[in-house]
Amino acid sequence: MSAPWTATVLTIFPEMFPGPLAFSLSGRALEKGLWRLEAVDLRDFATDRHRSVDDTPMGGGAGMVIRPDVVARAVEAVRARGAPGPLVYLTPRGYRMTQKEVDALARGPGVVILCGRYEGVDQRVIDALGFCEYGVADFVMSGGEIPAMAVIDACVRLLPGVVGDAASLEEESFRGGLLEYPHYTRPQVWEGIPVPEVLLSGDHAAIRRWRRRKALETTRERRPELLLGHFSRDP
Repeated sequence: MSAPWTATVLTIFPEMFPGPLAFSLSGRALEKGLWRLEAVDLRDFATDRHRSVDDTPMGGGAGMVIRPDVVARAVEAVRARGAPGPLVYLTPRGYRMTQKEVDALARGPGVVILCGRYEGVDQRVIDALGFCEYGVADFVMSGGEIPAMAVIDACVRLLPGVVGDAASLEEESFRGGLLEYPHYTRPQVWEGIPVPEVLLSGDHAAIRRWRRRKALETTRERRPELLLGHFSRDP
């Protein structure tokens, strides 16, 4: 039997994990052994009695920077015990993480995620060890732990056996380069607002056309830059 998909997280706050990942789809899948999580404390790889992982930035400036030697020792240790997958450093200055990258990570054996804190991580270890630098949004957070949870959750839900109806994964936002169409359920009329009539017609071809039109309209309004990639896929 092959090893489960594994997320290894390097952080100064390992107690934050599994956090939300212990609930819903990801939590049930974790209990079933469909994936594995290891949160590794970077402070275990410090060498002074204060377990320091950071120091002042070279060239001056505010804040602190995570030391390269601490990160290197942590990566060496988790690799030695078999942590699989690419090295990913989550940082606001990274490339934007998209569904394409998530799909690739989920198809692999796992991922090793470095959670930044303070002003960031010494660039030398990022370059030397070949970390891929990614950000999850165009805003800054206190650290990489919450983005790491988001990336892990996005990967885990794609693993075989995690989502009950795998077909539902094919009609989500970013599939085919579009945002998802709007959804409706009972009651048929709520606060005087009816469900769109086409959804009650039973005409599946008409419903598919309506959903595609709504997906295009939503994408054009909210994320127009996605349309170029979408139409480049069309034959």
